[in-house]
Amino acid sequence: MKNLRLNRIFASDGRTVTIACDHAGYMGTIRGLEDPGSLIDILRTTGVDAVLTTMGVARAFSCRFGKLGLILRADGGSTTRGPQTGAISRFFSVEDAVRLGADAVICMGMIGYPEESSSLQNLAALCAESAAWNLPVVGELLVKAREDKEVTPEDIGFAIRIGAELGADLIKAPYVGPPDGYRASLAACYRPTVVLGGARVNEEAAQLEAVQEALEAGAAGVAIGRNVWQHPDPAGMCRALVALVHGGASVGKALQEIRP
Repeated sequence: MKNLRLNRIFASDGRTVTIACDHAGYMGTIRGLEDPGSLIDILRTTGVDAVLTTMGVARAFSCRFGKLGLILRADGGSTTRGPQTGAISRFFSVEDAVRLGADAVICMGMIGYPEESSSLQNLAALCAESAAWNLPVVGELLVKAREDKEVTPEDIGFAIRIGAELGADLIKAPYVGPPDGYRASLAACYRPTVVLGGARVNEEAAQLEAVQEALEAGAAGVAIGRNVWQHPDPAGMCRALVALVHGGASVGKALQEIRP
């Protein structure tokens, strides 16, 4: 049963293009997510594989998902306007997710942050609870830079291995180069890893080049949000990502999918 659900997230090539639309759960109204239903309608036509979103969006717009896989955000911390508590909370049970028809749930693991302890406890508990329902868990592993040092591929390798050890079936984490270092980190993690999109960038070519580097190093796809639905041509960005991830296109060819 778990493999059946993963097959709705991953295409037959073992890769996924997932679009993350869960940001309003802690940011409130955010440009690009004002009308989730219309966004889902767009995504459904572009060849992407799955949507990562909130319980509220999934309940309100379930009839519009079509064959898109559904990953539900199960946790969250302080809102952007509320006090920073240093804790990550669980929002719903695995049974709730299964009842709604989710193909997976996702939970944070925040290495080096004040939320590290609570987030890893949540991830471990979610993995244990999900095992009884054969529901896959995505571990979203983030790493805080230490002092004035940038995050390294080794830091990412440390984090994603922890996610796998706690029971996650799939890892979502940043891509950090150089490619050889990232490749070594992926090789030491026995679960597939997809690249998160991060903050909004204005240069499509740079985003797609990073995705291509990650794929060549062994990443199993992408889970990107703002750089899709805050782009002037969200459908074009989706098609470009699909061309890279599933079609083996060059960055130049993928850019042709985006409307000028």
